[in-house]
Amino acid sequence: MAAAIPHEQEPLYARIYLVVRQIPPGRVATYGQIAGIVGDCTARMVGYAMAAAPDDVPWQRVINAQGKISPRHDHWGAEAQRRRLQEEGVHLDASGKVDLAAVRWPGPDPAWLTAHGFALPAERPAVDDELQPPLL
Repeated sequence: MAAAIPHEQEPLYARIYLVVRQIPPGRVATYGQIAGIVGDCTARMVGYAMAAAPDDVPWQRVINAQGKISPRHDHWGAEAQRRRLQEEGVHLDASGKVDLAAVRWPGPDPAWLTAHGFALPAERPAVDDELQPPLL
């Protein structure tokens, strides 16, 4: 029987997907927020992971720091994300922005973080979502 892989040695995308799977329907998180929870990655890396996400990852729930869907090289992806969020009850205003104060996910429960080897909020550096560069 193989030994468990230490959390910090798990592939980055697997760690990102583990966190994103915790975002409940009707809630969103920012790329920077996910990067801060995962640690040792950037908002851009989270964006790349969402672009490559398997079907069981709710990628549509990850948006940019302005509360908007980030532009993609294909128009279809942004429209699919908008549709999925609206189907989950997330309202986007006329400019395509969500009310982050109302629908932003507060992050995983501390017990979940500890059980899965992630740092608690007080133990990790603050992430400035505004540092998230455009994906294009």
